Amino acid sequence: MAEDKLEIAAGVLVVAAALGFAFFAGQGAGLGGDQDTYDLHASFRSIEGVGLGSDVKLAGVKVGTLTQVTLNPQTYMADAVLSLNKGLELPSDSAVLISSEGLLGGNYIELQPGGMPDVLAPGDEIEDTQGAVSLVSLLMKFVGSKPASGTENAP
Repeated sequence: MAEDKLEIAAGVLVVAAALGFAFFAGQGAGLGGDQDTYDLHASFRSIEGVGLGSDVKLAGVKVGTLTQVTLNPQTYMADAVLSLNKGLELPSDSAVLISSEGLLGGNYIELQPGGMPDVLAPGDEIEDTQGAVSLVSLLMKFVGSKPASGTENAP
């Protein structure tokens, strides 16, 4: 009888620990209901390399997360929702692009502030976007490039 109670207590402890880990993982991925953020929208030609929960950075500092991605059937572009920290005010001519942390690093969404005095309000759209650059297509352009003129017949 006492052995059964010990097993039940151990099971409850394991379930509680699993729920705690799931909660913290969800918060880290930006899936929690954080009220200290506001949403901005952006449409990308390609959003390859980033997904839900990806970091949104400004000057290398995380200022938000990617919370939603859908395909727009009219424009065939990826419509993204960025949840940014409430205290962050971006000029209306700001740009957003998908950047890489290096050849072997992951991708993230980078904000580049503009210079206009008016700021983006919650729910506004950032119109200046740059999608992901495919490393494979860049390499194919480099490999497929022709030599400079005058070097074909060089000794």
